Order: sequence, then C-alpha cells, then structure tokens
Amino acid sequence: MGKRDTSDVVDSLVAVVADAVAVVLGMYLAVWVRFDSGWLPIPFGRHPDIYMEYTSGILLVVPIYLLIFRSLGLYVRPQIGRFEDKIPRLVRASGLCLVAAMVLAFVFKNIVEYSTMAIFASVATVTLLVVLERYVLFRLELHYARHSTAINRVLILGTDPVAAHLKRSLENEPKLRSRVVGFLRTDLSEPDADIPRDLVKGTIDELAAVALLEEEDKVDQIILTNSVIGHQRIVDIILFCERELIRFNMVPDLFRILTSNMDMQSVDDIPMLGISQWPLDHFWKRVLKRSEDIIGSLLGLLVSAPVIAIAAVLIRRESPGPIFYAQERCGEKGEPFPIYKLRTMRTDAESESGPVFTAEEDPRVTRIGRFLRRHNLDELPQFWNVLRGEMSLVGPRPERPHFVEKFKEDIGRYMWRHVSKPGVTGWAQVNGLRGNTSIEERIKYDLYYLENWSLSLDFKILVKTFMARENAY
Repeated sequence: MGKRDTSDVVDSLVAVVADAVAVVLGMYLAVWVRFDSGWLPIPFGRHPDIYMEYTSGILLVVPIYLLIFRSLGLYVRPQIGRFEDKIPRLVRASGLCLVAAMVLAFVFKNIVEYSTMAIFASVATVTLLVVLERYVLFRLELHYARHSTAINRVLILGTDPVAAHLKRSLENEPKLRSRVVGFLRTDLSEPDADIPRDLVKGTIDELAAVALLEEEDKVDQIILTNSVIGHQRIVDIILFCERELIRFNMVPDLFRILTSNMDMQSVDDIPMLGISQWPLDHFWKRVLKRSEDIIGSLLGLLVSAPVIAIAAVLIRRESPGPIFYAQERCGEKGEPFPIYKLRTMRTDAESESGPVFTAEEDPRVTRIGRFLRRHNLDELPQFWNVLRGEMSLVGPRPERPHFVEKFKEDIGRYMWRHVSKPGVTGWAQVNGLRGNTSIEERIKYDLYYLENWSLSLDFKILVKTFMARENAY
C-alpha cells in the first residue's frame, strides 16, 4: 500500500505544478488575445509593458485556481474512469475561477491592472490549456499504471455474480494497481461461471490460512460481497483485518435490492428508514431541467434541420413510405405519448413479428436507416418531443407500452424509471445499454442517473452521446 500511496502523491503534485503552468500560460494567452491578436479593438492603445503589468494579477489568481481545483477533488489520485467524464468538472472549475477572478479584480482594482475582456477570454484559454494538459497527464498516468506491477492483492469473500462483476471492475481499472488473488466461498452454491475455478481457494473458514501466506504474498485488501454469513461473522472478519493491517471493504446487501439513497426520519421517538426524494422532486431543480430542455431543443431543432432534410431525401429514395415514424411510448408516470423518429425500417417491419427489439444486422433496417442509427441521427426529430414537454434531453429512454407491461411484472424497480420525463439520450445508452441488451443492467444505470441528477451530469451525457456507438443498430 505504501508504494501506491507514494505514487499517488507524486501524481497529485505533478498535477498541481502542471495546472499552475497551464493557468499561467492561459492567462498570458488571454492577454495576447485581448491586446496583440488584432481580433479585438483597443480604444486607448496598448501599454508597451502589458505582460509585465498583468504578471502580479496572474500570480495572485493562480493560487485561487489551484484551491478551487482542489475543492472539486481534481487532485484526488488515482484517477479512475474515463477522461471525458472529468471534462464537465474541469469546465465547472474554470467557471468558478472566473467568478473569483472578477471578485479579485474588483477588490484590487486600484492596485492590479486588468481588462474585463481579458478576464472573460481567460476562461476559454485557461480551460483549453488545462483540459489539454490534464489529458496528457491522464494518458501518462494510465500508461504508467498499465506497465507497473499490481501491488494491491485482493481477496474476495463470495463467489456470486457480484463477486465476478467486482473482479472485472478491478481489472478494468489499471490505476488501482489491484489484482484479485482468490475467492472464498461463503455458502454451498456453485461459484459464478465467470469466476476461474483455480482462483477459488476454499471456504470462508480458511480465511486466515489464505490471507496470511508468506509475507510477500500476504493479502492487502479483503472485500466481502455476500453478507449472508451473519452479523457476528462479519464483525469477526473486520477484527481479523484490523489485527493483520488488512484493508476491509464490503458490498452492502442493498446493492442487490436497490441503488437508492436512504433517508432517515423520526415520528416521535420511532426512527423510520426510507428512500430519499429524487433530486428532480424539488421544484427549482425541475425548473432548471426544463429550462435546459427548452434551450437545448430549440438549438437542436435549428442545427439538425439541414441534417433531417438531407436524411428525408435519402429515406424517400431508398424505400417507399413516410419519412417520419411516430410510435407510442410511455413517458412520465407511465403516460403514453407519440415519439417521433426518422424512419429507419421497412414500413411492414413488424407486420409478422409484432413488437420486438432491434437486433444486430436486423434485415428490417434499411441501408440509410443503419447509418442513421449508427450515428444516433434517427433520434433528431425528438427535439420536437422535448420542446412540447413530453420528453427531456437526458433521461431514461422511453419504452413501448407492450414491453412496459411485461417488464414491470418481471423486473423489480422497473417502474421507478418513470418518475421523470424520458430522454432523447440517457446514462444507460451512452454506456452501451440499448437495443437487445440486459434490461436489469439498464435499470441500474437509469436509477443511478435519477438519484444523482445534476446539470453537469446531463452535460456529460450529452457530450458522450456524440461518441457512443456500442450496440447502435
């Protein structure tokens, strides 16, 4: 653990230095844009030592930038996840830094030379350089992690599907530098098919023998994924880990039942545990999201109009029938509404089969339809649904009534995805869960989105939509 901690500290310090350099260069670039680029008028002329004049202000602002970056967790290491997931936080940090810079400029207006236009230009220049610098650091850290020895040896208590999923997740995050060295069975059931049999080291009764091998092979972390072993046994394992200086983690039972945040209330002296309100249950958050939808749908309709026009010509040339396709879907609270799409299939696509999911290489899909689906262009008319208030830009994708009736009986928590408006795109879709994929997995992603909604999360999903290609058929 010590080696990894040292590496993480070094990575954090390098990020601080690199951010400081990027901010300074971005500030000077903003000064150049304002006074030397020729792009903006200079009513009172340019001071000959303009860069020296701005140096004191820049040196004053840089620590503020770094403190704001730190407050948003931008120096936490290791950096797990994908780089594009971090861009919204970098943009938000730059926005907060703009506010701080404006406040400082006002407070020190008689001491520090500044131009309002230069400060606004610095938002773009600093953000650009910081994003580029952070991308380089991200790739370097990832390269180093992939070529470093895994020093965190993990023992998983449990052999169920959650344990198998945990192993895959750890292996997919090289920056954690973790390696699963074994599993211990917690019950008599057969291990999950995705767990290699040679990694099943025995039962939980053999914990001490497996965890405490030779000093160089000693387990660094124990993760319990199946808590059916009982409360007292869990306490014993925690105490064992404490004695042997082994890190202990546990996947809670609630992971198998729900993903919701829990809320504690009291009626007189009786405590009650329940599911907390969804973020979009709050009035002002709904106002924010609706404002986002109106502005986004108007821009979307304006920008997409030429694309829809070209697609309309190609659709009509390839196959007879209407250009647009209206299909009934279930929206907020399960209420039906007509969703609009560019037609991508033959007009008789479901005349024999009835409602079915689209499959890869589906013969019902036309050639132009396959291209439109691949690039998510068939969804463009849904900006009209958003403007009408039937949909949102981002949310769980709406399903057909036929499937809703089926899934709400077969899949737990399915109807919870209807607590808000459905979306043109969603968290599940940008993670490849669309078409003929696992409904259970989609529900997890949909509920995660609803429980953690924010404008920045919407922005991240919209950005990822342009790059999402998995299962787009």
